[in-house]
Amino acid sequence: MKYPIKKEFFPFSHFTPPISERFLAMAVPHMRTPRYLYKDPTLEVTRHEIASFDGEGIECFLMSPGSAAESAPCLIYLHGVGFVLPAAGYHYKNAMRYARELGCRVVFVNYRLAPTHPHPVFFEDCYAAMCWTYDRAATLGIDPARIGIGGDSAGSTLAVGVCMMARERRHPVRFAFQMLPYPYLDARNQSESCQKFTDTPMWNSSLSHRISPMTHAERNRPDYVYYSPVEAECFDELPPAYIETAEFDCLHDDGILYAQKLREAGVPVTLNETRGTMHGFDIVQKAPTTQAALAARIDYMKKAFRSPNEEKEGSADE
Repeated sequence: MKYPIKKEFFPFSHFTPPISERFLAMAVPHMRTPRYLYKDPTLEVTRHEIASFDGEGIECFLMSPGSAAESAPCLIYLHGVGFVLPAAGYHYKNAMRYARELGCRVVFVNYRLAPTHPHPVFFEDCYAAMCWTYDRAATLGIDPARIGIGGDSAGSTLAVGVCMMARERRHPVRFAFQMLPYPYLDARNQSESCQKFTDTPMWNSSLSHRISPMTHAERNRPDYVYYSPVEAECFDELPPAYIETAEFDCLHDDGILYAQKLREAGVPVTLNETRGTMHGFDIVQKAPTTQAALAARIDYMKKAFRSPNEEKEGSADE
């Protein structure tokens, strides 16, 4: 079926990834960190290997812009691609842009992937990366009072899961925000948008159904709620959220439902419903709609990262 997706997203508006365990076995070993990550003269990028809950190493990149303050805000960035594929080039490009334009440090987490590493390994890896960032904030040049977390699609699931884990485990971190473009948050896959968009490009509910068995997320486990956050019983004390939806996306209603549940719990939400878009539309970096969405995300994070002193100064200027 054809959808009125904006032409600016061609050719990805006609592409659907061939997700299968056979495809993953062939593709994942050949996916590498892009070389341009180290070639931006405005960013210092360092690689770190941190220990996860089981003692295994997780690769993280710390992106630091030359404009960053000695104690700068930090975004913990968790990439998407269904829990099963490594980060794509546009994930790195987005993270690099956030670092440059926000003047923040970005911790980019390459968590371990399903199906080799089943749920909840990828959540625990991301939680370990958060703990590492917080515990070493002074050494890394990070203000521990200004840490935000976010990611697209499955990365949004991971970001929300880490927020819930931190709350339940009483970690002292207080996230400035959760940044959630086109999030996957309802593993039931029964929403109106899931039923409607079974064959949309980039992602669709048919792929969601195919991915679920690969993650080995079992509904009877108490930590299943991280994998399907809208099914949680409590949304109190979660961070303010920026939620961005794509119009022709099976996950559209996930974002709407999560926004509703956060608001009912008194959590501030900024909802940006993009039009003429499909899931993962920001893979087309130069598209005007992508540029507008990235600007909206950056504007939100910039305001959320403002320190109390900066807020007072801003109020005085107004």
